[in-house]
Amino acid sequence: MRINPPVCDICGDPLSPLVDPPVCLHCASHPRVITRTRAIGAYDGALRELIHALKYQQRHSIAYGLAALMRASGRSVLHNADCVVPVPLHPRRERTRGFNQARELARRLGPPLLEPLVRVRHTVPQVELAADQRHDNLRGAFRIRKRATNLKGMRVMLVDDVSTTGATLEACAMVLRDAGVAEVRALTAARVVSRNH
Repeated sequence: MRINPPVCDICGDPLSPLVDPPVCLHCASHPRVITRTRAIGAYDGALRELIHALKYQQRHSIAYGLAALMRASGRSVLHNADCVVPVPLHPRRERTRGFNQARELARRLGPPLLEPLVRVRHTVPQVELAADQRHDNLRGAFRIRKRATNLKGMRVMLVDDVSTTGATLEACAMVLRDAGVAEVRALTAARVVSRNH
């Protein structure tokens, strides 16, 4: 299912056309580090199958089509981004999988690819946790890589395959903001759509 406007300007969840300003109740009451988020569509059906094929069957060619759809869906948030930054995997998980799917998507989006983030703590996969456990699971999991490009004042586009609660993206965004990034936006192939809006 494609996510079409109107959407929450911050998290990207679908909204009723009557909501003004275009911000969902959750984002209005829970300040976020990420200023704007977009996705192709909801994490179900054919989109979910494509992401699983890329991620678990190592069908790298799928990244081309998904990235093209991400560029189209995320045109407004990609506009004037200084760089794209993939959400990193822990080295152990990347060795097991053989690649980082977020990097495969990010490098096809247009802006320069930078990889200043490193995952320093191997965490339980977010999908295995309840929503209220996900932020704690990621505490201290990311840091800026030694000898990373100076990020001060940059507009950064974080990229991942799926956003479930947004906890991973927010954890990365906090580290980037602490490094002097001016603005963090996010673009994912899919998102789990909240039913609370």
